[in-house]
Amino acid sequence: MHAKTFLFDGQAVRWGRIGSGPPLVFVHGTPFSSHVWRRIAPLLADSRSVYFFDLLGYGRSEMREGQDVSLGVQNRVLAALLRHWDLASPDVVAHDFGGATALRCHLLDRADYRSLTLIDPVALRPWGSPFVQHVLAHEAAFAGLPAYIHKAILDAYIAGAAFRPLPRSDLDAYAGPWTGPVGQAGFYRQIAQMDQRHTDEIAELLPAMRTRVSILWGREDAWIPPQRGEQLAALIPGAQLHLVPEAGHLVQEDAPEAVVAHVLRFIAAG
Repeated sequence: MHAKTFLFDGQAVRWGRIGSGPPLVFVHGTPFSSHVWRRIAPLLADSRSVYFFDLLGYGRSEMREGQDVSLGVQNRVLAALLRHWDLASPDVVAHDFGGATALRCHLLDRADYRSLTLIDPVALRPWGSPFVQHVLAHEAAFAGLPAYIHKAILDAYIAGAAFRPLPRSDLDAYAGPWTGPVGQAGFYRQIAQMDQRHTDEIAELLPAMRTRVSILWGREDAWIPPQRGEQLAALIPGAQLHLVPEAGHLVQEDAPEAVVAHVLRFIAAG
């Protein structure tokens, strides 16, 4: 699904497009990739030109030593891609870190959206699991773990994002980019660069959103509680929170049909 490469500051960002019609852009979160949209994008491509990409340092996009993959750069990547695609005001759907990326791109880079659907977004402090906090303090030690121990940790971490058990094939697809010497280092690099100042930077700007916003949240999200969604909805004029039953943080896996139905309704209402 990644047929094209865009160079951002000399670094390869892999992206793709399917379907035809008005533009719809998907932005994934951490520690995932655009693979997370595989059950959703094809259904929306019946009536939309669907754009997707891997964040810098994620999935099939370039990973390298010393690379900035923080939230401080991902909004600039998205803004550059929107210009490259010549999209003036697309509908945007963003999950987890993708939520912070889309919000920062809108509020700091002044990108215009026709609408914004946020799915269990990282947007308000506090965020970061106990595992993330531990890695933040010991990145070098984790980056040097034996591969089999790293894979066990990685599998357990990713599995915890879903409410329903993830099939082995899906777990391997999410973990794959983070294995091997380059991938393992990349996984701990992106955690080590997590910094709440990047969401604090836009928190006071949320009431100035210039687009319609809908918030979708897994009722059983064990990574970010739905209460954070209530707080976010209260800060954004006109935003409404919609809870998805029997779904965790990875709503795209637990209830893809709910994501498709919600996005179709929301973008049609504009």
